[in-house]
Amino acid sequence: MSFFTKQFIDVIQWTETDPNILAYRYPMEGMEIQNGAQLVVRESQQAIFFNEGTFADRFGPGTYTLTTQTLPVLTYLQNWDKGFESPFKSDVYYFNLREQIDQKWGTAQPLTIRDSEFGPLRIRAFGNYAYRISDVEVFWQKLCGTAEQRLASEIEGQLRASVITALASGIGNGDTAFVDMAKHQEQLARKMAEAIAPAFANYGLQLTNFAVLSLTLPEELEKHLDRATSMRMVGDLGKYTQFQVADSVSQFASAGDGTAAAGAGIGAGLALGQAMAQGLSGAARLAPQVDGATTDDVISLIERLGDLFQKGILTQEEFNAKKAELLAKLK
Repeated sequence: MSFFTKQFIDVIQWTETDPNILAYRYPMEGMEIQNGAQLVVRESQQAIFFNEGTFADRFGPGTYTLTTQTLPVLTYLQNWDKGFESPFKSDVYYFNLREQIDQKWGTAQPLTIRDSEFGPLRIRAFGNYAYRISDVEVFWQKLCGTAEQRLASEIEGQLRASVITALASGIGNGDTAFVDMAKHQEQLARKMAEAIAPAFANYGLQLTNFAVLSLTLPEELEKHLDRATSMRMVGDLGKYTQFQVADSVSQFASAGDGTAAAGAGIGAGLALGQAMAQGLSGAARLAPQVDGATTDDVISLIERLGDLFQKGILTQEEFNAKKAELLAKLK
């Protein structure tokens, strides 16, 4: 009588409520599929029938009437008579074939590589990738089995390990210097994708996209690289010093009465003072030699020298010497 107490399934379908689900087993406990039932497979889905763990019939998108004629492999496995009209028992799995996009990958710990320019380096890398199920039979055997469902989040760790392994082999040979990796980032991503694809295919997955978004050094190495880069950019240290002084004087001129800015400006101005003082001293020496200089001219020049002394451009000794020299001309 148990045969008559079972519930018969008239329609088999799966409405994807969570895109994270990659495989879903249709609930069959206490139920059997009625001969002539409808099987509905939506776009981006594939339905697979299993008989005692054996891969039987598969169906792509569409609506099917289930009979012994539409299930030839399953019919053969169970040795059904073609005319037998009773219900049948089988496991039905749905597989989500949609592309799983924006999957994150990254190095939990810095990866040591041998760089062609700097030698051994520890780097960190981050990016994303996308994949989809390409071989449902391999996927079911390797990652699904008899589970009621398989989530993308459940296989994320395994896939990330494949990515990190490919990263080590892709950039660990030192062919490209770290400072050039940003320029060749797209080429590096393609190289890594080629290394990762076979590992994904081993699980019945197809790698559809792979991107390297960031390559970074540990903080202490970044600081060292910044200093080395700055020195190479400066080149002529003398010109670099002149630039710093000129920039500081400009900041001082625009700072108004700000004490901090004035201090920075005067400090930088002292570095420039010696060079300026030499030029101004030469001009000061020439001025008194002009015959016919009036008292007002000499006094005006002394006042200007006093301003230079107050600003720290002339030293006390230089100011006193020039002042005495100018006053002597008036005698």
